[in-house]
Amino acid sequence: GSTGFIGSRLVRRLLREDSEVYALVRKRSSIDALSDIKDRLHFIEGDITVASSLESAFRGMDQVYHAAGFTYMGGRNGKDRLLDAINVDGTRNVMNAALLNNVRRVIHVSSITAVGMSKKNGKPFDESSPWNFGEIGLHYAETKRLSEVEVKKAVEKGLDCVIVNPAFVFGAGDVNFNAGRLIKDVYHRTVPFYPLGGICVVDVEIVADAVVRAMEVGRTGERYILGGDNVTYKELSNIISRVTGTRRFMFPLPYPIAILVHRFFSVSPFKTRISKLFNPMMFRVASEFLYFSSEKAIRELDMRTEPIEFSIRRAFEWYKKEGLL
Repeated sequence: GSTGFIGSRLVRRLLREDSEVYALVRKRSSIDALSDIKDRLHFIEGDITVASSLESAFRGMDQVYHAAGFTYMGGRNGKDRLLDAINVDGTRNVMNAALLNNVRRVIHVSSITAVGMSKKNGKPFDESSPWNFGEIGLHYAETKRLSEVEVKKAVEKGLDCVIVNPAFVFGAGDVNFNAGRLIKDVYHRTVPFYPLGGICVVDVEIVADAVVRAMEVGRTGERYILGGDNVTYKELSNIISRVTGTRRFMFPLPYPIAILVHRFFSVSPFKTRISKLFNPMMFRVASEFLYFSSEKAIRELDMRTEPIEFSIRRAFEWYKKEGLL
């Protein structure tokens, strides 16, 4: 996962400590996210869905950070199979290769969706909360939960592995506009509405620091939520508007009404445009409350915190500097 958003920032964090870093990349993967530091890395060709490639890649490795994954919020069967292959089978392959090569320690970068959703007016979830994403049928969340099952199996076999669960991650380096899509949408005024849910947000550099700390002092078999502010999407949109200097009226859109609107426009000449702006499952998730407590990571990993406005400002300035807005 070295070419991804979190992975590419983690690589930089490790290089600052003068670590010798080996980056596993697929044959056709772009390394644009690492272009400025590629001369300081050792690249190994491999694929987490091909077990044999990992068995040789992990030979002689002391630590492994498993940050690879596939995120998809839709429902087409082909993509669901890809979620299974990468998030579940791929994690199993990573764990088995680490066991085979006697890797000293592994960090598995999971997701808050593997923990659950706190729901409206509910207490923020922590690492021990019951998983409940099955209620809305988000297959991505199911695969992240199952990936942690694979980690637990490996730990029972003797692997020293720690799980981290990053929240909704903002920050510089988000070239694929993951969380950054919200910044882009507000800045360009492309979406006039916001969902009625809320989300736990965190900066990517805080996540990278905490992942390294988990490698250093995290407890084997434990999971650590890496989050920050819990905000509604209305509050988040207002923060982004303030940071970007973009003012525009946005109206609240309840999920049931959103689905009716989507169905109407899906059979209209606007179908293509609507499909780009509106993902029903993603909106369903955004209508829930994914609030989390990071007290365990703060206490045990000494994870730092900061208001999310600082992260959004850094991300916005980075996007402008890179000409991505």
